Amino acid sequence: MDLELLERSLAERDQPSYRAAQVWEWAARGATAYAEMSNLPLDLRRVLEAEVPFSSLALRRSARARDGTEKALFATADRRPVETVLMRYRDGRRSLCLSSQSGCPLTCTFCATGSMRFGRNLSASEILDQALHFRRSAPVNQAVFMGMGEPLMNLDSVLAACERLPDLGIATSHTTISTVGWLPGIERLAGEGPRVRLALSLHAADDALRSELMPVNDRYPLADVLEACRGWRAARRRRVYVEYLMLGGVNDRRGQALALAAVLTPAEAFKVNLIPYNPTGGPFHGSPPKAIDDFRRTLIERGLPATVRLTRGRDIAAACGQLAATEAAAAR
Repeated sequence: MDLELLERSLAERDQPSYRAAQVWEWAARGATAYAEMSNLPLDLRRVLEAEVPFSSLALRRSARARDGTEKALFATADRRPVETVLMRYRDGRRSLCLSSQSGCPLTCTFCATGSMRFGRNLSASEILDQALHFRRSAPVNQAVFMGMGEPLMNLDSVLAACERLPDLGIATSHTTISTVGWLPGIERLAGEGPRVRLALSLHAADDALRSELMPVNDRYPLADVLEACRGWRAARRRRVYVEYLMLGGVNDRRGQALALAAVLTPAEAFKVNLIPYNPTGGPFHGSPPKAIDDFRRTLIERGLPATVRLTRGRDIAAACGQLAATEAAAAR
């Protein structure tokens, strides 16, 4: 819900300051309506029902993949589209992939979100309402800011949301913020906000190729970004997770694996997640499984930890890089 509107509405009625905390506690525990909030006066519940929408987002569509992954399309009050994904795992993890913007202004060539028209930054309440939507059906315990948008371009709202995620059952240590290398945000994140995890979307170890794939590299070159990541690691004392999308014939050769191992130093500061490419309608195709395995083996031989990410939700366009909702769909 719009937490600022909630506080204003309560203040206008001279309600005690703890009322907002009571409402939030119910929402974070999975309440579906004000009517469930039994420690609030009945008249106040009716006022809130009329004046403060229970969610700042309207659900427009949902889909469920064969592997249990769910994707929800929301519309903001001004009809901006937002997609969110819930991933279920056999070990009991229920991980949310949250969006920080409607669309993304950074136009990475392999990402469907980059082909959307950029809308705007999301508020902290709009970010939290994505999580609350899924919390109402069952507990959640992990969150990754890997949905629509560049989280570090909207850092104030992202950090405000991260402060409240533990109330939903998502520990700070189980929250990851992913960035394409937005340098000012990495530097801020080293000293501000909860001690969350940091993931760097890298995808190439040389500036020329990385700039082709990710135009942001022209603004913030890889060497500067990695230096900032090392600074973050020194301040937070946590490993940086490196996301590397495996694109057939583009960035999956042995020499490129060696180059990646050479720039990710010291090796103990990083861990690489190799990501099989999910079709987005662009010019790329995924690396064969053998190429991915050989790439991983080369990194490990050089002392760099590396794993292959499990692909989930591909059949409903909910996998990494596939989120591309339209305003027309959100408006319906």
